[in-house]
Amino acid sequence: MQALKQVLYQFFTAQSPLSFLQNLSWHELFAARSVLAIGPLRALRRPCVYDSMRAMETIATLSPATINLIAQALAEDVGSGDATTLALVPATATGEALVASRSPGVVAGIGIAAAVFRQLDEEITVKIIKPDGERVAPGDAVLRLQGKARALLTGERVALNFLQQLSGIATETARYVERVKPHDVAILDTRKTIPNLRELQKYAVTCGGGQNHRMGLYDRVMIKDNHLSFWQQGVKRDLAAAVRTARTRYPDLAVQVEVDRPEQLAELWAEPPDWVLLDNMTPDEVGDCVARCRGRCKVEVSGGITLETVADYAAQKPDAISVGTLTHSIRSLDLGLDWISS
Repeated sequence: MQALKQVLYQFFTAQSPLSFLQNLSWHELFAARSVLAIGPLRALRRPCVYDSMRAMETIATLSPATINLIAQALAEDVGSGDATTLALVPATATGEALVASRSPGVVAGIGIAAAVFRQLDEEITVKIIKPDGERVAPGDAVLRLQGKARALLTGERVALNFLQQLSGIATETARYVERVKPHDVAILDTRKTIPNLRELQKYAVTCGGGQNHRMGLYDRVMIKDNHLSFWQQGVKRDLAAAVRTARTRYPDLAVQVEVDRPEQLAELWAEPPDWVLLDNMTPDEVGDCVARCRGRCKVEVSGGITLETVADYAAQKPDAISVGTLTHSIRSLDLGLDWISS
């Protein structure tokens, strides 16, 4: 606490507060950020040495929320210090390492992994070998790192945690995209994400060739049965009236209605929504509903769809199929960090 007070005092009395913040260590910045309510501003990201423009561009696009997430992950893992590394590894020791894939897949989160090491030591040299969205085979190197051994050892697990999880999402998404390719149907994610990881998980979906559905409750009206049960309470109202009410309230947002029975569609044609979500229907029911919706609204299919069944649904020609398992039930891609020299 005394150290935090000293940091805050120096911030408020500094001639150039921004320059002062740029010189803070990552753990000092993380400790101060909640008090200052400044978040991980882009300007606070220190310069790093890169072997390629691609690496620089990839890391430069990280959002403040992502930089903040990296800082929190490091704070959780490192705590008061990496005891083993501090005890055994000299401060002057340097090394070179490769992050490589140990199984086939699609990589995502390369820039995030690089940024983990960057927050620990601004002198780390980074070369991105396989950019996000590229397929890898066992043994393929994806990232090359060179610099202080302490930073490389301390950041290894946090960097791999991000990279393995996001690459797992990209890999699974690519499998679904491949299955529906003959039918020109989009694969969408959902809001079934790990709290505070939505931005990263949805980014990983795009690396696998999928598309993002709504980011949150704020960017699309999605009328589901639970909403209708309250809205219709004590009053006889149809689905078209719900769409009309939502459009009046939010004229700039797309309106989507969930239906679980084909006969519900007839209620909508007085005020067709932008999208219909067909929930837990059979492929035959989906085909019937797609025919009814043609020229009126777009169609999304969802509900228990797997790699084994997705092609059957795609053959019915909906506009999109959403798959919750892309983000909530994923097996991480196996990647590891191997030392080249020390």
